[in-house]
Amino acid sequence: MATTRLADVIVPQNFTDYVVENTMQRTALVQSGAAVLNPVISEALRAGSDSFTVPFWRDLGNEEANITNDDPDDFAAPKKIGAGSQRVRKSFLHNSWSAMNLASELAGSNAIERIQDRATAYWDRQLQARIIASLVGVLADNVANDGGDMVLNITGETGDAGVFSADAVIDATADLGDAAGSLTGIAMHSTIYRRALKADLIDFIPDSQGGSIARYRGLAVAVDDGLPATGTGDATAYTTILFGPGAIGYGMSPPNVAEGTEVENVPSAGNGGGMHVLHSRMNVAVHPAGFSWIEGTLVEAAPSLADLRLAAHWDRVAAERKAIPLAFLISR
Repeated sequence: MATTRLADVIVPQNFTDYVVENTMQRTALVQSGAAVLNPVISEALRAGSDSFTVPFWRDLGNEEANITNDDPDDFAAPKKIGAGSQRVRKSFLHNSWSAMNLASELAGSNAIERIQDRATAYWDRQLQARIIASLVGVLADNVANDGGDMVLNITGETGDAGVFSADAVIDATADLGDAAGSLTGIAMHSTIYRRALKADLIDFIPDSQGGSIARYRGLAVAVDDGLPATGTGDATAYTTILFGPGAIGYGMSPPNVAEGTEVENVPSAGNGGGMHVLHSRMNVAVHPAGFSWIEGTLVEAAPSLADLRLAAHWDRVAAERKAIPLAFLISR
């Protein structure tokens, strides 16, 4: 029986383009509008250096408008618009899979589609994990340096008052004021998701692929067990994150020097039977709006998920709390 091998079906450039395009469309946080492809970040990923700066305009102030008069010598003093910048860190990522096992699984099927789907699903999870880790780092920075004005922690309350609920979600958005209505998504641990399901707080709407999208009171739901869950049993504290549009900017691209997709042939493996290894490489940058990356000390050449979760690597540069479309709820 003929066996389909990786080297027979992979066209590296086409494979890489497919994986990049589909990963940036399928991530739940992208579909919710919380994570938005940023062309500045995408372009900077193709340039040198391990980080880059993204400038931004601050909003106009809220000073009362002038009262006009008919005095020709009374000149209005124009205000100015402020600007700021955010430092964004690149990540240089890779993974590989052995063709011996994969080829036997794919024998006799449409190999290229199966391989692409598996790789896309992997990078989809990696992109979402880096988004979540960055937001956990932002939360830690907010508690450590900004008075926790983006976080509501109800775990100290007794009984049902400390448990995830619709009221708690509403209260978590209090510091957003009139900007709370712009929230579009919510990310929750699977335990919290089950609790919301049992409370009949989750609706499902059909998507374009014939499946369904979970919604929590109108917010797109992303379920991710990478969200913090500390403690044990009924005392476990779960972090839930609410997003507004464009809360996170991101970019993905293949590397400039190495191939984004490469198939390695190892003829001597398997006692001479041969082995193929599929290498997949991706440059990624994920950045929460209103924050700047602080380099500090990294063990590797790029931040790991653990690095992204640290308060020491983030600093809020947005002038106003309401300018950041994020809110955190920590509950049982």
